[in-house]
Amino acid sequence: MGWLGFACAVVAVVGATIGLLVGNPRLDIAGVVDAWQASADDPLHVVVTQLRAPRIVLALLAGASLGLAGALLQDSLRNPLAAPELLGVSGGCALVVASVAVLGLPIGRNLLPAAATVGGLVIGLGVIVVGRRRSDPAVLVLTGLACSTFLTGCVIAILTLGAPSDVGLFYQYLLGSLANRSWDDVTSVLPWAVVFLPLGIALSRRLNVLRLGDDVAASLGVNVLATRRLVLVTTCGLTAAVVAVTGPIGFVALISPHIVRKATRSANAWVVTAGAVVVGAVLLLLADQLGRALTHPREVAAGVWTVLLGAPVLLMLLRSRWRREPT
Repeated sequence: MGWLGFACAVVAVVGATIGLLVGNPRLDIAGVVDAWQASADDPLHVVVTQLRAPRIVLALLAGASLGLAGALLQDSLRNPLAAPELLGVSGGCALVVASVAVLGLPIGRNLLPAAATVGGLVIGLGVIVVGRRRSDPAVLVLTGLACSTFLTGCVIAILTLGAPSDVGLFYQYLLGSLANRSWDDVTSVLPWAVVFLPLGIALSRRLNVLRLGDDVAASLGVNVLATRRLVLVTTCGLTAAVVAVTGPIGFVALISPHIVRKATRSANAWVVTAGAVVVGAVLLLLADQLGRALTHPREVAAGVWTVLLGAPVLLMLLRSRWRREPT
């Protein structure tokens, strides 16, 4: 775990440095320091402190939330393929956000993550109830994918009702982007992260007991149903706050726990949840900065990079699972 934390710290420093230097205008280290110390009305000061810095902080915060959400779902459901975007949670959150933005539902900005959480809870719980009727974990994932696809169609249908001038903004939202985000967006996500990140990590003790099986966990005094409900609420809280600000960002939640398990060779829920927080933060920061640096002056949304990385990982996980099953 130590060397993984060190590697993540190095990558985070490199990603944050790229985030401060790359863009229009390009800066060097000295230029960033000077811009940071300049007066509040200096254009370079505004670029560095009000555009680039909050984007870096938001990427770390959102990535940490998504990484933990994936670890909680995978360990609580004992399903290595579980993730918010694969269970329809992200789609449910996005549908609420799109409905509020386009249809003008009377929900304020501060209440939007809470409303999105309700949407994610309803969809996620429904998918879990339907999918768990079969013992095959792939059924749960396929049920979630079908639901997510349907919800994406609903979101697109709603967005087409918006003003033509907003089409570009909505399209960027659907891709999952951190572009043009400010400190206001950071403060929208921060309270949810402050509450649910510690709560999610604290649940690791119960998750370790759940790994022994539902009957054994119940005999040891763990309320299995209540624990899974609390995990789902925590997962939706972490995911909804992110989706409300950045749009649905896929596969960070899915692959972060697997990276931790492979790197540490540990299935301990505390190691996986804590590690997924760090790895998820670094993954999203790296994806966002790749989208800025590799295609500058154009920009590719962070959600596109996470899908390009995560989709092959999902296929490998499915393939390895099917190969282990007897024919």
